[in-house]
Amino acid sequence: MFLSFRYSFTFLFTLLITPPSPSFITATITTSDHTFTAPPTKITVTNRNIESLTNAVRGSKINGISQFKRYLSRFGYLPQKNNTFNDEFDAEFEHALIKYQQNLGLQVTAKLDSNTVSQMIAPRCGVPDTTVTQPHHKRVQPTRLTKHFVFFPGKPRWSRAMPMTLTYAFSPDNMIHSLGLKDIREAFQRAFSRWASVIPVSFVEVSDYGFADIKIGFYNGEHGDGEPFDGVLGVLAHSFSPEIGRLHLDAAETWAVDFRATASEVAVDLESVATHEIGHLLGLSHSSVKEAVMYPSLRPRDKRADLNIDDIKGVQSLYGSNPNFRSEWSLESDMSANQGTKFGGKPLRLATSFTIMISMIHSLCTL
Repeated sequence: MFLSFRYSFTFLFTLLITPPSPSFITATITTSDHTFTAPPTKITVTNRNIESLTNAVRGSKINGISQFKRYLSRFGYLPQKNNTFNDEFDAEFEHALIKYQQNLGLQVTAKLDSNTVSQMIAPRCGVPDTTVTQPHHKRVQPTRLTKHFVFFPGKPRWSRAMPMTLTYAFSPDNMIHSLGLKDIREAFQRAFSRWASVIPVSFVEVSDYGFADIKIGFYNGEHGDGEPFDGVLGVLAHSFSPEIGRLHLDAAETWAVDFRATASEVAVDLESVATHEIGHLLGLSHSSVKEAVMYPSLRPRDKRADLNIDDIKGVQSLYGSNPNFRSEWSLESDMSANQGTKFGGKPLRLATSFTIMISMIHSLCTL
């Protein structure tokens, strides 16, 4: 068992028979409630059972709940039970739902509401979100989680003197040919530069793969780390917490650097996935902020590569700020840090008022 934490982008889709619209792919996953052969990340939601599932409360017993239990067990919210789960909406399941809704930044309803079900069938990270804790057998009033960045347990980071330089290299034996090497290198350069622009860490590509701090490669199926890739629209990529430095991508995906150049409905933006995985390599876990790069899900043909303020605050908590980094947030932070030094904690407001008073007195004196 690795001491580090693997993070994977998992995309589990079955396309509808009718062609999907260019901007959206309907997520539908097929399995069986009673003869379970597919991975527990796959959930069946049909028109016949969706209403009964969304209206279920503690004490209900509804066909299909067992697959949600498998799902929550797979991602760390329920204890493993040898893949045997019943269809009872019990207290343990309710507690697991609450934790899931909190971690994904959803409204906490303790029910399989439409937003929760939609999130569960959406593309997401394949590594457990949390560790199983004892359930609290009590009702929880609906609320919303305060959104914030998250670290790995123990807050690991690259332990080198600042400013630091990390090298990266691409595997000479594990690459793809659907994209040119130039396009791949440029996508990763952009991804690395986004993080480098906000922290005192620079990233330099080198040719010596064996001695690089960060090793990048595209792989099919089982590739030696115990986390096999599963083909198109399955696990997209996974990486490791500091200081392992491995970043693996599924070679079976339709990777894209420009959606205008590909009509594929299952194309995945390489730069977005790379930026997310680099965040894990630096020590960030998943964020509950849906606009953040570190949010666990990303749909095909979507792009989310720009760092959100949540991403920035998180990574700067680990490494500090790049001296050249300035933003509205950093300027506000500087102003907040200066408050309280003079004028009773409101320097700008009182200083401005004082200046206006002096100007008025000067004007009156010149009349």
